[in-house]
Amino acid sequence: MLKKYLLAAGFVLLLSSYTTTDDVYICDSKGGKRYHLSKDCRGLSNCKAEIKKVTLTAAKESGKTLCGYED
Repeated sequence: MLKKYLLAAGFVLLLSSYTTTDDVYICDSKGGKRYHLSKDCRGLSNCKAEIKKVTLTAAKESGKTLCGYED
């Protein structure tokens, strides 16, 4: 019984690490096309607008793709 419980708990932990609610960073400019995993990504160094923290889901829904420096 304990073995089944531990196996189920491990599965839940594994699934929780694959959620899409992680925060990412975007340059809130008109031409911004990428999202970044770190606020310190060098891809954000040219951003003249505000750098915003958004969910990964929101970034993808707005058409943004992962920055090439973090791919």
